[in-house]
Amino acid sequence: MHETAILFLEFGAVLLGLGVLGALALRVGISPIPLYLIAGVAFGTGGVLPLATSEEFISVGAELGVVLLLLTLGLEYNADELMTSLTGNARAGIVDLVLNAAPGAICALLLGWGPVAAVAMAGVTYATSSGITAKVLSDLGWIGNRETPTVLSLLVFEDLTMAIYLPVLTTMLAGLSLLNGAIAVGIALITVSIVLIVALKFGRLIEAFVSSPNSEVLLLKVVGLALLVAGLAQQLQVSAAVGAFLVGIALSGELAEDAQALLAPLRDLFAAVFFVFFGLQTDPAKILPVAGLAALLALVSMITKLLTGIYAARRAGIGKAGQARAGIALIPRGEFNIVIAGLAVGAGAHPDLGALAAAYVLILAAFGPLAAKLVQPFITAIAERA
Repeated sequence: MHETAILFLEFGAVLLGLGVLGALALRVGISPIPLYLIAGVAFGTGGVLPLATSEEFISVGAELGVVLLLLTLGLEYNADELMTSLTGNARAGIVDLVLNAAPGAICALLLGWGPVAAVAMAGVTYATSSGITAKVLSDLGWIGNRETPTVLSLLVFEDLTMAIYLPVLTTMLAGLSLLNGAIAVGIALITVSIVLIVALKFGRLIEAFVSSPNSEVLLLKVVGLALLVAGLAQQLQVSAAVGAFLVGIALSGELAEDAQALLAPLRDLFAAVFFVFFGLQTDPAKILPVAGLAALLALVSMITKLLTGIYAARRAGIGKAGQARAGIALIPRGEFNIVIAGLAVGAGAHPDLGALAAAYVLILAAFGPLAAKLVQPFITAIAERA
């Protein structure tokens, strides 16, 4: 009973603090994400007042936050739009992979960390945070912009690439045979293909099953189905975020609009918890020695993501303002990057890899939303001039 009381006290204090920080961000006119991250650092390991009991509970809430963010993002689009966007932006996806995986791999090799650490760092610098980008698009009202489908197609391409990359990385870290690695990759690809086929071919049946005139029943069905598919995807070495996104894709029309309205408060609550948990995992004492290198790597990654967004949006026939927005939306790093670094550190790839990755991700997770807000006036000026 005593432990439960402490959990309530800590978690209640965290949520109340997030409410105060969110109000402050609204008053100043910025995204609350950087403030949530800083709060997490303050209450995590090595922080001002580390949480004693509620961190494990918060970690589950953080996972829910990512699932709900990607679910609501998927509700914005249907399966046909997804496939058209993916096939039309495959070349941009490959450019994204080459431009943004290279800085991490080169950095690890120059530091003498070896090929396995280089593969891990390539993943750390490659993947954009789907959760943070989804929040930025929502906060700034960019969801309906012409460049947003291009951004989403790149995010989905990255997530599908991760479905292949993660089994390969874990095989390398464990020193397993090529055959075992190939089996793991095959399972991941089959899983993603099955979910995509179900979303494309049986979307109407899924909608008929989920649909309900009662908002409570509809909410329970949508969230339950999303968590079920996300859990299945995670179990089969595919991102839970991909599973939740595809569930959203399978639902469309008036049903999707109703589900979005019901999910919005729940999504915002657990999304805030996700950003706090990310900060909780970051020890400020370990960040300081690698802060300079992390800042340099982050600067390079900002440039490569901007170039990626500009290239992809230009190929889609989008104007200069939209190209700039696409590039900026791709800057944040987050959940995938930390997972990759955690796998590498746990397997003993290199002791400094975790600290460098944490500092790098913290910089881009905080700066990405700020950059989007700060450059918005300049983007508007470009659009008006065009």
